[in-house]
Amino acid sequence: MLSPNDKKLEKLDPFYRPSVSKQKTSAEIISEARNALRTVRTQRPFTPQEDQRKLFGPASSRTPENRPPSSFKKTVESKETVMMGDSMVKINGVYLTESNAIGHLKSHPLRLTCDGDFSEIKEQETFEGTTSVPSHLRSGGDQGRRHARTLPCPSSSDLSRLQTKAVSKADLQEKDTEIEVDEVFWNTRIVPILHELETEENIETICAACTQLHHALEEGNMLGNKFKRRSILLKTLYKLVDVGSDLLSLKLAKIILALKVSRKNLLNVCKLIFKISRSEKNDSLIQNDSILESLLEVLRSEDLQTNTEAFLYCMGTIKFISGNPGFRNEIINKGAVDILMDLIKQISENTKKCGTCSPNLGHLLVQVTATLRNLVDSPLARSKLLSISAIPQLCTVMEQYVGDKDVCTNIVRIFSKLTSYRDCCAALANYSRCYALFLNLINKYQKKQDLVIRIVFILGNLTAKNNQAREQFSKEKGSIQTVLSLFHTFHQVDLHSQKQACEGAELPQAQRPPSEAEDVLIKLTRLLANMAIHPGVGQALAASRPAVGLLLTTLEYKSLDDCEELVINTTATINNLSYYRVKNSVIQDKKLYIAELLLKLLVSNNMDGVLEAVRVFGNLSQDRDICDFIVQNNVHKFMIALLDAKHQDICFSACGVLLNLTVDKDKRVILKEGGGIKKLVDCLRDFGPTDWQLACLVCKTLWNFSENITNASSCFGAEDTNTLLVLLSSFLDEELALDGSFDQDLKNYHKFHWETEFKPVAQQLLKRIQRHHTFLEPLPIPSF
Repeated sequence: MLSPNDKKLEKLDPFYRPSVSKQKTSAEIISEARNALRTVRTQRPFTPQEDQRKLFGPASSRTPENRPPSSFKKTVESKETVMMGDSMVKINGVYLTESNAIGHLKSHPLRLTCDGDFSEIKEQETFEGTTSVPSHLRSGGDQGRRHARTLPCPSSSDLSRLQTKAVSKADLQEKDTEIEVDEVFWNTRIVPILHELETEENIETICAACTQLHHALEEGNMLGNKFKRRSILLKTLYKLVDVGSDLLSLKLAKIILALKVSRKNLLNVCKLIFKISRSEKNDSLIQNDSILESLLEVLRSEDLQTNTEAFLYCMGTIKFISGNPGFRNEIINKGAVDILMDLIKQISENTKKCGTCSPNLGHLLVQVTATLRNLVDSPLARSKLLSISAIPQLCTVMEQYVGDKDVCTNIVRIFSKLTSYRDCCAALANYSRCYALFLNLINKYQKKQDLVIRIVFILGNLTAKNNQAREQFSKEKGSIQTVLSLFHTFHQVDLHSQKQACEGAELPQAQRPPSEAEDVLIKLTRLLANMAIHPGVGQALAASRPAVGLLLTTLEYKSLDDCEELVINTTATINNLSYYRVKNSVIQDKKLYIAELLLKLLVSNNMDGVLEAVRVFGNLSQDRDICDFIVQNNVHKFMIALLDAKHQDICFSACGVLLNLTVDKDKRVILKEGGGIKKLVDCLRDFGPTDWQLACLVCKTLWNFSENITNASSCFGAEDTNTLLVLLSSFLDEELALDGSFDQDLKNYHKFHWETEFKPVAQQLLKRIQRHHTFLEPLPIPSF
């Protein structure tokens, strides 16, 4: 005889997958993500490595005539300049033979300025032996010896241009503060090295002498621009620039920078280093000679407005070497991130003050942001950017330079990398102005695939785990319309490309990666899927004919062989939208057509595609028409077969469909087909201790199936009945059920789902079986 409590249990309604006819909170929806809603992942857009090192790559929006050059001619502009050819020397635009040139120089000593604006060097200050052209600087010579540089780069003449303008008052004051040189130190330590530099022919020896000179100057406190006879040093160093050795040029440049040259001379030294850094084979030279520190010091200490062009080439070099993974940590450890962000701040403040975007500062900003783009691959750089709150500053400068596609592309690439990490993603999501900025960029550059794909990828990252981000983006004016417009644009591009491919003789579709248009669509469907997790957005999208229409059209003309990720993402988006059973839902109106489209996924060999299709059927099968469709098309047999997949998520989703089918009394018999009961019991045994949500679904399905039970063995089969009794008894023993080797967080997670989901229905099912079962022999004790 049944007790009142047992009678009450027997009258319970059948279990089914949760409906959303009632409005639910965001927390409730997210907590049910395992059942119906899920975010979608995708790969970060691929950025190909550029073939050549240039200031501006082939994809730059700048035309050649509107950007600074990456290579230079030996242009002569100074009053008296010497250029060595094979046998001719050019002075003031006139070609002379070497002998005539030497005589000319003897009677007209080459005059240099320290840094382009000081007074000219007096003839009596010239270091002895430097007025003539040394024989080892002439053309020819053995390998390893001095020879004229044949590649275009800044020459000694460029580095020593005379300025005709008057000396300013500030310059004169600076001249007055020059520090006297210790004569003994100068004559015993410096002069011998300078003499060696003038007379030695072996490049290695000259390089060693440069290293000695640098150390001696540092020891004698002669670095900087405040000591007398600095001009003699510079003159000697400038003469060696044209020798033709990259190693020597770097050593010379390091000393020249340490002597704090400025303006034209600073520009030309930066150009010289830039030219050398364009060849990857010189990376080791740059690293071994620590020239990086000198370049960073230029950016840290020199004036941006006065030296914008010098900064450009200085940053160009740092950009090149930051592309070498072996350099990145060194660059970051030397404070580069702080220096670069300070530059960005200065540029931003200047732009705000002037009210216009300076083209030259824009050129520099491209180099700075490209360097940061390289550096953020390092966790050290990402941590630093977060600690100095760099993300709002990057957004601000991108907003100011919204018309500069190169700047925007670089910053978007930075965010594309950063938002792949949870803490950086949260920092950007918390900057509320970013959503309007990204929408503005999409509208401005809608057909620029390389830019919009990264913006959509970023938005997909922001909305993947953050419900507030979903809400903020959806509330921006025209946000959903912009996304759908972009979807339509690239959908048309893809249709056109596919038509051309069909007419041509291309390789089979499975052998190629996604096209550019397909890649944008992949990111867009992912964004829509993530947005749909928010109840307000999800319901609006489910009722949007344009949105649903684009998704269904994608499934109509794309197969898994065409573009697997696009088809799977599209199906995942439909799955999230099908969760909402709302009035005017286009998904509900089209449910039977959607079910037909999903059949081709179910019979594919792609398990990811199968899983997504089963998930959609899990939501749609709450509708009786879909349940009839499933049985009429033998989809239920496929669901039963999937229980053998030994894949938790697939078993979970397939079991959800079977659960919904068993709500209908007429369809419960289907579980007898294909060994359905045994497969459900096997799932309970195999996955129960590690997945109490799946165990709960199995128990609910068996509860529905056994509503009219009279005898447990007749209902489930004798063997499966005994197994169920053993499993349920063991799993309801908390000590046994939760005795897994998990960390504390995972234990708490399992305990929560065991107590709230599995335990209540498992207790009911066990009591029902026990009431309708005759025990003929003791039950065995299971081992796990």
